[in-house]
Amino acid sequence: MLTRRALLLALSSLSVAPIAAGAQTARVGVLLANGPPKGPAPGVLEAFEQGLRELGHVEGSNLVLERRWGANQYDRLDALAGELVRARVDVIFASTSQSAHAAKRATQTIPIVFETLGDPATIGLVSSLARPGGNVTGVSGITAQLSGKRLHLLREAVPRITRVAVLVHPENLTGPVSVHAMEPTARMLGVELRRFHVRQVSELAPAFAEMARQKVDGLIVLADPLLFSQQPAIVELALRYRLPAMYPDTRRWIDAGGLMMYGAELTDLWRRAAAYVDRILKGAKPGDLPIEQPTRFELVINKRAARAIGLTLPPAMLARADEVIE
Repeated sequence: MLTRRALLLALSSLSVAPIAAGAQTARVGVLLANGPPKGPAPGVLEAFEQGLRELGHVEGSNLVLERRWGANQYDRLDALAGELVRARVDVIFASTSQSAHAAKRATQTIPIVFETLGDPATIGLVSSLARPGGNVTGVSGITAQLSGKRLHLLREAVPRITRVAVLVHPENLTGPVSVHAMEPTARMLGVELRRFHVRQVSELAPAFAEMARQKVDGLIVLADPLLFSQQPAIVELALRYRLPAMYPDTRRWIDAGGLMMYGAELTDLWRRAAAYVDRILKGAKPGDLPIEQPTRFELVINKRAARAIGLTLPPAMLARADEVIE
């Protein structure tokens, strides 16, 4: 006869059993700070979804994706995270630091996998990179730590620059950390940094006009969902004002006509995040999964953009680049 204690133990074990691939339908919440896209999902989200498919999680077969789009409005994320919790998803994938914090505020029990370009320990997402603890883990692009390198590369490309604009969303948690990390390099190079805050698309053109008024002679664009979604407009404005510009973390800036990018390819980070979701669906505890950081970074240079603004790039720098667009 099954005792009451044995029955409770059996039910308890069922409640925490992993969702084996193919055994039943997994529900994965996707909390995005930007979008929704007007057309197909943007490349980074496609990379995440492709990563899940490669690991046996097929939407419409054994996977349901509950997508929530923040439309570049950070104040919407808490409500959207609450919707995912009420939808009883098995895992939440949160893009950006803001989405991850919103998900963490919404639940301490549902596993959360993030993709963030900031240091997750510095901004309070996890206890440590080696042992995150709690219900949160994921992938970090360490973009703040690369900020000084980006400024150094921009100065190498354009030795005459002395005043560099930093384009940043003021509510992005990674922004202040990135600027702070850039300051020692700026002092060493004798470069003055000037922040330009953009909260919405309509503020882009006025920001560039103000850069011209202040006679800045270089531009660094920080990683942010709003800025990422406006790649063509930002690149066009930089070319119009003949500003040598350094872009972050994906060659899509170069595909849009940008001058230079340095960082880890964003699509690779999102694909790696899918592997974390897979491990959690198979029973891993998020708090035991170390934060993954990239080990390979690319410098991509667009010579067409250089010619468009009358810039001749140093041959040594071109030789060192991972890719040069002729």
